[in-house]
Amino acid sequence: MLDRFTRLHRSQGFHTDERAIEGLPIRLVIALVVGVASLSVMMNMLGGLQGLSVTELDARPSPEVVTPGDQTIDLTVVGSDGDPVSDATVVVTGGTADIDGVKTATTGRDGTASVRVDPSLRPNQEDGTLVVDIKPPAGSEFADERGNTEILVVSES
Repeated sequence: MLDRFTRLHRSQGFHTDERAIEGLPIRLVIALVVGVASLSVMMNMLGGLQGLSVTELDARPSPEVVTPGDQTIDLTVVGSDGDPVSDATVVVTGGTADIDGVKTATTGRDGTASVRVDPSLRPNQEDGTLVVDIKPPAGSEFADERGNTEILVVSES
């Protein structure tokens, strides 16, 4: 003969419980909300650490305004604090002005790279731009996610 506890336990087992799924969706929603909130707090804490932050790079062309024709442009790559960055790769491509292909150079210790370009403008075009991209040094805390200073090409006439 089964004792009262065993009979009660068998009669209220999962195989006879028809309401088991009722509380599951709300529990999942609560777990998801708590999990997302916790993840947000942790990511915020990690983003505040200096060792894990990323420094945005920018290019400072010299000269910033050029005319069509063969010439050399010096590009200084700097971090957000204005300090020069060495071993970054500078990539110059045609924007609204044209150049033959893609021009690249690597910055030296002073953060400067020289690129030889021969920009041209289309007929009846008074000005155009050359686009500058930066590839940060490998394994560094630098990134180039925002647009850089463009080089303006103006017609001589």
